[in-house]
Amino acid sequence: TTEYYDNCREMATRIQAMRVKLVEVLKELGSTHDWSHVTEQIGMFAFTGMSSDMCDELTSKYSIFLTKDGRISLAGLNDGNIEYVAKAVHAVTDGKSITA
Repeated sequence: TTEYYDNCREMATRIQAMRVKLVEVLKELGSTHDWSHVTEQIGMFAFTGMSSDMCDELTSKYSIFLTKDGRISLAGLNDGNIEYVAKAVHAVTDGKSITA
């Protein structure tokens, strides 16, 4: 139905906006990593390029859950938590290598 497709389009637009906002906040926090791979991807998940150790640290210190290969759900990001997530990602990736 039209309503279904409108809802899908709205969700896709919101998730893309969260991708852009996450990268913007990471840059504002001083991240020197190239996060363009996050904004270039599509869908509900993003491959971050973080190592399994970084992912473990995000989970244990910040209660942010993602797969050990660095894939994170963007559907859970919103204006109320994106800064917290970006600060945590920056904290665990600062001065370390990530893969794009």
